[in-house]
Amino acid sequence: MRATFDDDADAYDRSRPVAPGSVFDDLVAGARLQPGAAVVEIGPGTGQATRRLAERGLRVTAVELGGHLAARARQNLARFPDVEVVTASFEAWDPGPARFQAVVACNSFHWIDPDVRFAKAAAILDGDGHLVVLATPLVVPDGADRFWWDVQDDYAAASEQRLDPATQHPDRVTDLAREVRACGLFEEPVTRRHLFATTFTADQYATNVATRSGTKDLPPPAQAELVERIRRRIVAAGGTLTVHLLAVLTMARRRA
Repeated sequence: MRATFDDDADAYDRSRPVAPGSVFDDLVAGARLQPGAAVVEIGPGTGQATRRLAERGLRVTAVELGGHLAARARQNLARFPDVEVVTASFEAWDPGPARFQAVVACNSFHWIDPDVRFAKAAAILDGDGHLVVLATPLVVPDGADRFWWDVQDDYAAASEQRLDPATQHPDRVTDLAREVRACGLFEEPVTRRHLFATTFTADQYATNVATRSGTKDLPPPAQAELVERIRRRIVAAGGTLTVHLLAVLTMARRRA
């Protein structure tokens, strides 16, 4: 499933929001990264988060599975001489003798083989390097638009799936701290949470829905029906939609 994101790099590039700058300021401070620090980014996609890391003076090796996504990332990041985009899976990638001050994953860590992700991240970190995992799930906070309840009719019609939006409340979003502790390779993790919002047009949000793994898991006719139903619903409600996301940043230093 993770390989399907490479099917339409243009749509992914246009429609995926990135966390605000304050989240990346927290990331740099929490992982004790100074300008010039060498970091690995797992699954950069088309480079949305990579750009934020490079703007903070970091030297980034971005390891991207998808060839089309990696090509677009190279275009988007061409102005940063200290960014290298490598086309490979994180599991298969060989860093050689290089060691890094952080391993960073933005909305990608859950796609890495569970038997590999913590062990390999720890193995390529230097003595006091940090694992940094950022997730930005869509959430439905108190006072959210009625859209999130009404749109369940579209999901049910196209896919026979219906979700209670209450399960997406920010207070119910878990972090990675328990798994970090369980692996035994890192010190006590620190988690920071930032609620933020972004506004989509009907076409932008429809494109975003089309790039999601849950949508891609449907048969092609159901995918098209779902995306069009949602697009029409937003148009009928005025043409734009405010979406809330929760940036969940988990950081842990490699255990000596």
